[in-house]
Amino acid sequence: MERIWRGQAATAATAAVGDVLAALRSVYLGTASRELIEQIRGLEDLKSAIVGLQARAAVAFDLAQRQERAAAGVPASERGHGVGAQIALARRESPNRGSRLLGMAKALVTEMPHTMAALESGQLNEWRATLLVKETACLSAEDRCAVDEELSADTGTFEGKGDRAIIAAAKAAAYRRDPRSVAQRAAHASTERTVTLRPAPDAMTYLTALLPVAQGVAAYTALTRAADSARSAGDPRIRGQVMADTLVERITGRRGGISGIDLQLVMTDRTLVQGDSEPARLQGYGVVPAEWARALVGAGSGALSEQAPAPRQEPAPTRDDELTVWLRRLYTAPAAGELLSMDSKARIFPQRLRRFIETRDDTCRTPYCDAPIRHIDHVVPWHSGGTTTLANGAGLCEACNHTKENPGWSANTMPGDRHTLEITTPTGHSYRSKAPALPGYRQGSRTSAVTTPGVIAEPSATPTGSSITPPESSPQSRRVGRRVRYRDKSPAVVR
Repeated sequence: MERIWRGQAATAATAAVGDVLAALRSVYLGTASRELIEQIRGLEDLKSAIVGLQARAAVAFDLAQRQERAAAGVPASERGHGVGAQIALARRESPNRGSRLLGMAKALVTEMPHTMAALESGQLNEWRATLLVKETACLSAEDRCAVDEELSADTGTFEGKGDRAIIAAAKAAAYRRDPRSVAQRAAHASTERTVTLRPAPDAMTYLTALLPVAQGVAAYTALTRAADSARSAGDPRIRGQVMADTLVERITGRRGGISGIDLQLVMTDRTLVQGDSEPARLQGYGVVPAEWARALVGAGSGALSEQAPAPRQEPAPTRDDELTVWLRRLYTAPAAGELLSMDSKARIFPQRLRRFIETRDDTCRTPYCDAPIRHIDHVVPWHSGGTTTLANGAGLCEACNHTKENPGWSANTMPGDRHTLEITTPTGHSYRSKAPALPGYRQGSRTSAVTTPGVIAEPSATPTGSSITPPESSPQSRRVGRRVRYRDKSPAVVR
């Protein structure tokens, strides 16, 4: 009877959420300015209330998972594994963010009732509630509750305050409550120093360094002094440009900055040779403009982009000791745009097969996770009969690869025009991700070849019945722009 009641309650709860969604879809927007502003404010309050309810649901889910795993005999230290990843998939977020959302939910529900009340009433949004949780993370549960009470909404702490004011109030309250813990946290922070790289618009990136304040100020001062000296000597670059160029030069030891790395730029042969506008893809970054990609390989204004017969000519090489570009061809299935298959009898993926999968997947294949690929692993595990093949391989970040080994998780490949991965969680929910299309592929197109500078891959054979053919005329070896070498191989072997 208890199981039946629980099932009926779960069905009623799901139906209630559906009713709320239906009601929201039926809301009509106002026409007058005042009415529209009131609706916007009301919807913002509703968003905050939903976030609070989501937090309570996340904590309840974590408790339910732990109870189920305890009943199954799972050791206590392993009962919480993968819970954050399941929440992330349900919320269409990355696994890393899912774990942080679960941690925030636990803090709000169990240790910070006043902040939770302010969130549910619309006085705080999710981001500012996150800031309060973060700034009190170093405190004990008792001290955290005390700070939460001190900063409760009825004291006026949050009224009209921005992010900085809320952070400052939380820091001051935490320090008054437990100055030793705050000091220890500051001392520990230096162990978390790191450097990260994130994509930015227009083929740019954000290179960010998290440093202790003394080292950060010293580094910035050195760059500003170098920029001021260069400007006073007549350098035409603006101050920020000199600082950026100096940073790259001092780190890499080269003025251009490229030193012993493989950029793995993927573009179509039309983009490289015929001046086509189809964007290219830079592994670890994303889509880049075609003109920028051609410029990188030295073909932006060279013989490659002038006329059809140009590839047979020997252009005058441009001397650049900092950049060597290798052009290697990869062939894709005409209708689907997927790279050709390859196979291996080894348990460990060989290097060329690994790089082939990295080119195909680009980032972690877990849905909503776009972290860099760190592991190439079997979709169906080796011990379960999985083979070391292109179809049974997937690129994953380290965290996602460990998560899928937890009890109740499984993965399979699904039929489709491109490699499709289906992940099933312990609750029975399934999520799918499809390998990203390579540059040049459009739905219904018949693209057959993709030129990929710097990518090494070696499929074992051309699939039976494939209509893929190499270009009618290709040079066996030639130089292009900046010390570029191009080697032509048959479609069965791409090296």
